[in-house]
Amino acid sequence: MEKMRILPELLAGDIAGEVILILGQVKVWLVVPFLRIFMYINLAMSLMLFVEKVYMAMVVAINKLFGKKPEQRYKWEPFEKYDDVELGSSVYPMVLVQVPMFNERDVYELSIGAACRLSWPCDRIVIQVLDDSTDPTIKVMVQMECQSWATKGMNIHYQVRDNRKGYKAGALKEGLKHHYAKECEYVVIFDADFQPEPDFLTQTIPFLHHNPELGLVQARWKFVNSNDCLMTRMQEMSLNYHFTVEQESGSISYAFFGFNGTAGVWRMAALDEAGGWKDRTTVEDMDLAVRASLKGCKFLYIGSLMVKNELPSVFKAYRYQQHRWSCGPANLFRKMFSEIMTNKKVTWWKKLYVLYSFFFVRKIVAHIVTFTLYCVVIPATVLIPEVMVPRWGTIYIPTIITLLNAVATPRSFYLVAFWIIYENVMSLHRTKATFIGLFETQRVNEWVVTEKHGDASKVKASTQQNQSRFKISERALCGDYSIWMCLLRSCVWGIQLLRLPLSTGDSIHHNGLRLYWYSSFRRLVDNVHSLCDYLVQKKVV
Repeated sequence: MEKMRILPELLAGDIAGEVILILGQVKVWLVVPFLRIFMYINLAMSLMLFVEKVYMAMVVAINKLFGKKPEQRYKWEPFEKYDDVELGSSVYPMVLVQVPMFNERDVYELSIGAACRLSWPCDRIVIQVLDDSTDPTIKVMVQMECQSWATKGMNIHYQVRDNRKGYKAGALKEGLKHHYAKECEYVVIFDADFQPEPDFLTQTIPFLHHNPELGLVQARWKFVNSNDCLMTRMQEMSLNYHFTVEQESGSISYAFFGFNGTAGVWRMAALDEAGGWKDRTTVEDMDLAVRASLKGCKFLYIGSLMVKNELPSVFKAYRYQQHRWSCGPANLFRKMFSEIMTNKKVTWWKKLYVLYSFFFVRKIVAHIVTFTLYCVVIPATVLIPEVMVPRWGTIYIPTIITLLNAVATPRSFYLVAFWIIYENVMSLHRTKATFIGLFETQRVNEWVVTEKHGDASKVKASTQQNQSRFKISERALCGDYSIWMCLLRSCVWGIQLLRLPLSTGDSIHHNGLRLYWYSSFRRLVDNVHSLCDYLVQKKVV
């Protein structure tokens, strides 16, 4: 007990002063130069992202004011125009609709029903349900639903596999091997939570049918549960920007964008020429899109055509989804860099766009700089005031980038402050996933299917509140809490630094700063001493 009393008294003496001097020298010779270089690197990345955001916004704005609609840029005529009594429905091309699913208890009826209600001649459409479910009960339910639609005259096939190799890519690839699939000219993909309107095919197929250079037509997502909670509102803001600006600008400028993996129509010939589905990354859709683009295919995005779907309403599910969406593109960039550079079918300008704008800036720099600049560098400069971040790097550029993101969802503009906090919290996980993809470490091929609730979302949420089956490790997000505590401490110290005396030459007086560090260390020692006394009094030690 006496030793515990003596320790704080020793620390309060000359040792505290020596420690302060050593820390001061380490800061001057090591920490400050490193932080300054790190700051310049982050400012450069921030400027790259800023230029990319402004460029895409300008492309979309100019197109809105002076551009042409998709129907004016490409030939489009309805198939009804060619209706003929003798030809019948043969004027309509054969279309395959693939619906991959995995243990989708709550949404399988909605997705299968929406696919079967598509307006297209029954003898010219094939519905293929690719069920990788591991739950026998769900498999029986999905199979019975398919049989129910088959009795109504729908050409629907229920397909299963012996294994889940390749996950979604493997299921789609396996589905195309069937004889009836090879007879189809176009293939449409809808994930299990997507509910297209009946006129989806009549709005998209004519573009592909009348324009041989087009290989893909992509529709926009419409979120049915965006009002469920604040988290879904934040996701809506981010994804609306993706569809309104990123996808639109890519379609307008280069006829290329990343396929979203669902709510899109592929020309079967273009898919085959690109090499089909590959499961080498967790973004098989983006992989296919890049390979098809390198073969000379053009893509068309139709922002006015929306398909209903569901956003993750559980934070754990959203984290898994963001890991896949951040890790996969970085890993694909690593795998396809040389393939893109050596390609001879596309121009160097398009290669530069794919490598620099599409991959490097949007898929790598955007994730890294959000975390390193706003969650590391700026808080560190609060603790180390010798390094000053320029005002344009902390105020002007972030403000413009934030406004450009927010205008895509006008109804949520008042939530922009929450969106900033939300994006900074998620930046930790996205940055980690990006590095995992770049260096191909342990979780590079991790695939966790995003849980979907459908109409049962509210019922399921209320049920989960009464259950306590989650592990402690799933509840305690140690990384999030650590970053939060670090940022909170930086804010407190920043407020205290503002109270230090200022001199005419320096922004912060050296003696005042040294005194501040010394007094902070002394307060820490006093707190330890008080804690020891308390533990002794309570007979804890």
